[in-house]
Amino acid sequence: MAQPSDRPVNDCNNAPPDGVGTRLDRSVAPLVQAHPGLSGILALPDGRDAFAARVLMSDAAERTLDARYYIWHDDLSGGLLFAALRRAADRGVRVRLLLDDNNTVGLDSLLAALNAHPNIEVRLFNPFRFRRWRILGYLTDFARLNRRMHNKSFTVDNQATIVGGRNVGDEYFDAGQGVSFADLDVLAVGPVVAEVAGDFERYWTSRSSCPAERVLPPVDEASVADLEAAASRAERAPGARAYMQALASSAFVQTLLAGQLPLEWAAAHMVSDDPTKVLGRLPDDALMWSRLKRILGVPTQELELVSPYFVPGWAGEKFLDTLARRGVTTTVLTNSLEATDVPAVHAGYARWRKPLLMAGVRLFEMKREFSSPPVRAHGRSGSSNSSLHAKTFSVDRARVFIGSFNFDPRSARLNTEMGLVIESPALAQAMADSLARHLRSRAYEVRLRKSGRLQWLEQRDGHEVIHTEEPGTGVWRRAFVRVLSVLPIEWLL
Repeated sequence: MAQPSDRPVNDCNNAPPDGVGTRLDRSVAPLVQAHPGLSGILALPDGRDAFAARVLMSDAAERTLDARYYIWHDDLSGGLLFAALRRAADRGVRVRLLLDDNNTVGLDSLLAALNAHPNIEVRLFNPFRFRRWRILGYLTDFARLNRRMHNKSFTVDNQATIVGGRNVGDEYFDAGQGVSFADLDVLAVGPVVAEVAGDFERYWTSRSSCPAERVLPPVDEASVADLEAAASRAERAPGARAYMQALASSAFVQTLLAGQLPLEWAAAHMVSDDPTKVLGRLPDDALMWSRLKRILGVPTQELELVSPYFVPGWAGEKFLDTLARRGVTTTVLTNSLEATDVPAVHAGYARWRKPLLMAGVRLFEMKREFSSPPVRAHGRSGSSNSSLHAKTFSVDRARVFIGSFNFDPRSARLNTEMGLVIESPALAQAMADSLARHLRSRAYEVRLRKSGRLQWLEQRDGHEVIHTEEPGTGVWRRAFVRVLSVLPIEWLL
């Protein structure tokens, strides 16, 4: 283990300075002043736009850059964003990177080298003691390591932030050739940014946040040189050049650079779990789901729920059942078995389909061949391989939640989560309208036949196709899910 450094640890008074007087402040301050009490919100359904926003914000940073993520891959997009963090730090920006340690396998030397930069601090949330044989950690400390930080935020100069469902990796930013995730972030300016910045500080100084130098092996000059060389190679690679050129020519980037983004001004509030949730010490009424229900209120007309990993459990099924039986139009979009990247979660969801359909809940399952989320407002569309990853709720076409929270037991009780509640009828209406336009072409509608068996309705070339088995799947995949569905593992999902 590395020797402790002389950097301050868990010092709540060590908050970064605000961004007053920075370019971002000068850019957004007049807009914020013109909309007192409101935050400017821009939905980022397009993966490339979401990546471009992060890079441009990094390059605009002058004082602070705070990023926290559940996953950060060292691939094309991840490498380019690591390089962007280094560029900011080289300019004198104080960069803080907080990563959940569950997905840092193979990144120890890279993170240690980043942490060696005088203007970059890296901390690992809920770290593994055994770096190489992590399975030993699960065997000896499962109760702790099974709880993870699922939060995602990217905040620059305390003036602008990006919050939502995306991790960092090619599949989230439409930068690779494999499966792409249909996802959703929001870029925000105004009062809600201070809430996100304060929440980052709360996590950064929590007991579960550990300075990298206390966990990772000591860094040497060779590792730092390798990092610099890798960053240079990443930026010069043909794939990176083509990707960055495509970003530079996008209408979104041109609009962003011109300061002409069509922000929706609305009351917005951040909702986040307390980081002590991973210690298992929070009462039920302090958990994020309980607080979300209080803030969003009980739907009286309509609830639209988008969740890639949808496992309602008894409590969730009862909640949705009650709404539907009261006449509230309740629609759920999740992944189909052919599209999901976690079959075990689909097994946890499958057992609840019949009770929900019997109550009147409308169920749709995302097809694999569409990468564009139904909330897309602009940008490219379509992909040969895709999986839903966006997490959003819309209540009565008046209030919207966008964040990291999945409607499943893991989000409810095990992992920490966060997101924004936005009181915007315009945004809620736009999302509802987009869902209505695209659900039938981009998802299967699940229905219950008179015989009690399920069927999947697909709209194909203007015709309705009826499937009597999970579409796009083979017998072995279906059999595997059936076996998982009878195992007592729902609390883990």
